[in-house]
Amino acid sequence: MKILAISDMEAPFLWDYFDKRRLEGVDLILSCGDLDPRYLSFLATFTAAPVLYVHGNHDDGYALNPPNNCICVENRIYTHQGLRVLGLGGSMRYKSEGAHQYTQRQMHLRVLKLQFQLYLHRGFDILLTHAPGYRLNDGSDLAHTGFEAFNNLLERYHPSYFVHGHIHLNYGRKYPRLSAYQNTQIINAYEYHFFEC
Repeated sequence: MKILAISDMEAPFLWDYFDKRRLEGVDLILSCGDLDPRYLSFLATFTAAPVLYVHGNHDDGYALNPPNNCICVENRIYTHQGLRVLGLGGSMRYKSEGAHQYTQRQMHLRVLKLQFQLYLHRGFDILLTHAPGYRLNDGSDLAHTGFEAFNNLLERYHPSYFVHGHIHLNYGRKYPRLSAYQNTQIINAYEYHFFEC
């Protein structure tokens, strides 16, 4: 299965200089958040592949203008062609106001509420989030600190992939696009990245 992962920055390669041949063979699009909903709607228009998304910390506007023909997978497991995708958007809470921000405890509680779904689906294959895991190529500031709950999910369920955004690859520090934690391949989806599953 060919998957396109996107996050944080609309890629001119896919939007401004669009050529529909670039989406040929793509079976699934995963959005990790902080993208213009019109961008997701645009991509959904030019492919038969489902566009799944979670919210980033800057996606407050999705409440009024959600992306058209896209599927929000927040707090649930979505299955596509046998591939189970678990969605948990948002970032660490770093200010008092703003949707899609959570404390470590709040994220642990979100995961706890998923236990029955995790049992029914016998785990998941892809963890789709906005923020990274704790100390898994996360930032040193509060806003970009990763969630411990994600590490726990990786350790317990051993998914094949953990796809996240939020950590921009142009931040100045050399964050890797690809890394691993135990048996899980971690993908930073900043801008765009194609991979086979």
